[in-house]
Amino acid sequence: MNVQKTVPPVFISHSSKDTWVAKQIAFHVGQCGALSFLDESDVDHGDDFEEEILKAANVSSELLVLLTPWSKVRPYIWLEIGVFWGSRKRIVGVLHGLTSQEILGGEGIPALLKKIHLLELNDIDSYFAQLRERVQA
Repeated sequence: MNVQKTVPPVFISHSSKDTWVAKQIAFHVGQCGALSFLDESDVDHGDDFEEEILKAANVSSELLVLLTPWSKVRPYIWLEIGVFWGSRKRIVGVLHGLTSQEILGGEGIPALLKKIHLLELNDIDSYFAQLRERVQA
């Protein structure tokens, strides 16, 4: 009997200005054998947006948050980080157009973000390699 393992989705948090980049990340998450949740493609018109976000966060295994100049002022980013942090799930911050110093020393940046693993978008292949290992385990 061939039993297929279900891999919980990776929730991708981003600003609407970063949708193209987020879609590329979602594609590569899929190439790793994992599912992804991306509000742009997974929340239908007419759905209760906040309810869909909470449902997706509850079933997702980890959060990949795209941290850009636009996303750092987007309230949903901070809410989504809080939900994952409160659930003790993996949070990976991907920097694009920001430095870790801008995040770590940024005014109004929640302290919990200063404790998570941050990587540059140019180094995201290392995340994909680790994700692939988690999926295969």
